[in-house]
Amino acid sequence: MAITAEKIHTFLATVLTLQSFPIFCVYLVLIALSPVWQRVTNPLKLRPFLIVHNFACSSISVYCLGGFMYLLSQSQSTFEKGSSESFQPYFHMYYITKLIELLDTIFMILRHKQRQISFLHVYHHSSMLLLSDIAYHVYPWPAISVYLAVNSFVHIVLYLYYGLTALFPEKSFPWKQHLTELQILQFMVLFVHATVGYLYHGFCIYGIFYGITMTSLFMNFYYRAYLAPRKGKPHSS
Repeated sequence: MAITAEKIHTFLATVLTLQSFPIFCVYLVLIALSPVWQRVTNPLKLRPFLIVHNFACSSISVYCLGGFMYLLSQSQSTFEKGSSESFQPYFHMYYITKLIELLDTIFMILRHKQRQISFLHVYHHSSMLLLSDIAYHVYPWPAISVYLAVNSFVHIVLYLYYGLTALFPEKSFPWKQHLTELQILQFMVLFVHATVGYLYHGFCIYGIFYGITMTSLFMNFYYRAYLAPRKGKPHSS
């Protein structure tokens, strides 16, 4: 399926009409204004909120993963297209998690953790908000649930780690590097699935492009954080 001007126009028109698009715009505006907030306020201590938020995100991801895995086991193929009512509640909940996860950035702003709000962080959260909205409202397919299921698994572990570090700030949990490796593996696996889907099942090529961008950004972060000579540690998303 070649990319044409008509397809690009259709995709952009779809994005602009999403329920989440105004939230996406507000999110970017808040990030742009965050340096002003940092200059006129003192950082807030939000540890109880961080604990609840992170464990809640991990728990909701358990629910999403379980639902997707069960329904995929009943499907004919992981490349199956076509809307399915049985999948929609889990697509909806997954979309809700992407809204809730925007609080990651809000907490960073309120705590004056400006350096953590990297391009990777913003691109990841904002793009996943829009893509989860498209998946729920336009493509609640078994094939698309594969991507959401894998991401839900990663987020179970990711937010469990964040929750534990917030609950026990004095303890060291040696997971951080492995979490980034897990995220890179996630995008590599889904890139392969998207490529096979594009070549043999009529998938859209945008999934391949997105997989390339996410894999490249996370590998760049991994290199700077764990392999490059250290002048100062970059912050993950």
